[in-house]
Amino acid sequence: MPNIVLFMILGYRKLKLLICKPIWKWKTKIIFKGFGVKFSKYITLGVPYVYVKNGIFRLGKDFRMNNNYAANIIGRQQKCIFMLNGGNLVIGDNVGISSTAIVCHDSIIIGNNVRIGGNTVIYDTDFHSLDYRERIAFPEQKIKVKTKAVRIGNNVFIGGHTTILKGSAIGDNSIIGAGSVVSGTIAANEIWGGNPARYIKSL
Repeated sequence: MPNIVLFMILGYRKLKLLICKPIWKWKTKIIFKGFGVKFSKYITLGVPYVYVKNGIFRLGKDFRMNNNYAANIIGRQQKCIFMLNGGNLVIGDNVGISSTAIVCHDSIIIGNNVRIGGNTVIYDTDFHSLDYRERIAFPEQKIKVKTKAVRIGNNVFIGGHTTILKGSAIGDNSIIGAGSVVSGTIAANEIWGGNPARYIKSL
């Protein structure tokens, strides 16, 4: 009896996935077109949250994203989030992301063949002024908010739950350990990890 119940549960999940996949892709296509996203071939499990204001968002070929609990069950599931406010976000070919949030006010460039683990966030902005008087003003003053471009090279692997801050640059083929906080330059072919991220070894 337990085997039959398990079979029914797994069958239901598989059927639901088969039904939902084309719906998710259709909804995502409408969202991308609505916000002027330039895209090619992509695969999506779930529907991302997208907002583009005066920015450019371009996706390469064979882009894959996981957006919900059925896609990449590692905890802290959420939709992928793409928030652009005057920035340029360019994602290369054959890139895969899970439950990732990208906020772009300046420039974020992600190379080809990159893998970004679940719950990773990438920010090219401080969001708020460093001057407390501007932060506590009502409405809050954001004229002096600092931004700086982020660049992630080709073949990079970023472990889950990583935070990549403004001005970060990660060289080709490098690996960032899970739970890291990156805020500087990482050369090609290196492994870094920790908070703040530190050099571990060369590949």
